[in-house]
Amino acid sequence: MLLRNTNLQRESKLKITETNLTTVTEFVLVGFSSSPNLHWLLFGIFLVIYLIILLGNGVIILITRLEPMLHTPMYFFVSNFSLLELCYVSVTLPRMLVDLWTQERNISFFACATQMGFFLVLGAVECFLLVVMAYDRYVAICNPLRYSLIMNRKLCIQLVTGSWISSFPVQMGQTVQIFTLPFCGSNIINHFFCDIPPVLKLACGNIFVNELMVYALAFLIVIVPFMLILASYSRIISTILRLPSNTGRGKAFSTCSSHLIVVILFYGSASITYLYSMSSQYESVDKLLALFYTILTPMFNPMIYSLRNKDVIRALRKFLPKLFNI
Repeated sequence: MLLRNTNLQRESKLKITETNLTTVTEFVLVGFSSSPNLHWLLFGIFLVIYLIILLGNGVIILITRLEPMLHTPMYFFVSNFSLLELCYVSVTLPRMLVDLWTQERNISFFACATQMGFFLVLGAVECFLLVVMAYDRYVAICNPLRYSLIMNRKLCIQLVTGSWISSFPVQMGQTVQIFTLPFCGSNIINHFFCDIPPVLKLACGNIFVNELMVYALAFLIVIVPFMLILASYSRIISTILRLPSNTGRGKAFSTCSSHLIVVILFYGSASITYLYSMSSQYESVDKLLALFYTILTPMFNPMIYSLRNKDVIRALRKFLPKLFNI
């Protein structure tokens, strides 16, 4: 009888434990709730930033489609990059604006998984597109006589399509793997969106394999493309330095500088965040870094490509008067 009671108690405890492991049906995004008196100011700032991102990247997409002199491989990639930035920032920023407006930070389990999945996919697409753009500059400067032959329309479409499609299975698979983990205890995510490090901290049991997968994919998707970009630019810089005239060197450097600045901004903050935040004790620093590459970089991209590019400035001067006349 005593043995039977003991077995019943064990079964009861097991059921309770299983119930606790499956009770997490939603999460709470802390966001910037540590500054409650500033939430209206933050809402206004982030709303203006979002509108600037929509306007800036939208204009880049329009002028590269409507202006014939921008119908080149370089601007084809720039317009796709601007479209990506619109999607990328729309995964996190509208949700953050709603949370600041309503002060209700709850997010369902499914919505959190969906946000993380699309955020990871679009982040990977950005890494791949930056590599494609670096390759385009490499061919243009290191092999200019064959540029139009190599970078034909078919290859450009294939490179962009491959960048978008190849990211889905890997990153969605990683998202599914993370959200099939048992979650128990706290459901508070100390972040402004569902990112991998803060979500993994809430998982129960041994997550060593999951963390290993995060580092492995970060290496493949962030570090390997970055190394390819460095290899491209080492060849580009070597070729530029061998050009006979200062004018030629200046023009070559100017065509690469915009892309190089974007690469430094994105990869710098993203690499630090994903490779060090898993063990970081400074979560506020992680949030600031994430804020930089998820919101501020997409805002700066149109400015970088337009203000440092004479072709884009010329196209804007033609396009903007027509827009306002309409």
